[in-house]
Amino acid sequence: MEKESLDKLKERARRIRLQTVKSLGEAGSGHPGGSLSLVDILTVLYFQVMHIDPKDPSWEDRDRFVLSKGHAAPALYATLAEAGFFPKEELLTLRKLGSRLQGHPDRKRTPGVEMSTGSLGQGLSVANGIALAGKLDGKDYRVYVTLGDGECEEGQVWEAAMTSVHRKLDNLTAFVDNNMLQIDGNVEDIKSLRNIGARFQVFGWNVIEIDGHNMPEIAAAIELAKATKGKPTMIIAHTIKGKGVSYMENALDWHGAAPNAELTQKAMGELEGDVRG
Repeated sequence: MEKESLDKLKERARRIRLQTVKSLGEAGSGHPGGSLSLVDILTVLYFQVMHIDPKDPSWEDRDRFVLSKGHAAPALYATLAEAGFFPKEELLTLRKLGSRLQGHPDRKRTPGVEMSTGSLGQGLSVANGIALAGKLDGKDYRVYVTLGDGECEEGQVWEAAMTSVHRKLDNLTAFVDNNMLQIDGNVEDIKSLRNIGARFQVFGWNVIEIDGHNMPEIAAAIELAKATKGKPTMIIAHTIKGKGVSYMENALDWHGAAPNAELTQKAMGELEGDVRG
């Protein structure tokens, strides 16, 4: 897919946020906070960075994206629909019986989904396997994976982090969506990660810290990751939970609760009123 201007990327992100909120409101359940915090990263990946073909989701040489924090599926679905993997109208079937857009991604049913996720802590392990397979097969595709900051309390994440470095997976770029909130409260209160970037650095990762809503910073960090040889890169993206909807921003209550009809309309009104481009 062709690279896009910053103005067009911002407009894409606005539409993706709007579709995310709309689908969650229609479903009556889901996870808006961590979906909205992730949108700018997804937008840059799918419309500026990744080599993909929505008409051929199984293209052998495509770049791969793994959503380890699978509860943020509404944002991934809205991004895939925006990219043309399936019709946008299908987003309104989120979490409904018979829909291929369930509460967590299903790689066997949904075009563009690389891994079925939901049980936290497993995405980096699978991304390692995909990246290692690429190296063994002599492929030059790249693998991207996004973890939640609360998810990084899982022990498997750190086992996988050791493997990434041991296998010198420089074709792997990971993000931590560092929005500082998880379902039970503030991440630092539940199980402090302190300086999470320093932790990955000690494990041997190349670490870059950015504003996760600044698209030029996101794109620049990915380019630095591509240029780094012999080790994987972890991008610590400092984000705002519920980004783009005033009453959801930095609000724990919106981790796993969908807005009612009135609040859905309020959120959509805010997003429709955003300055475009």
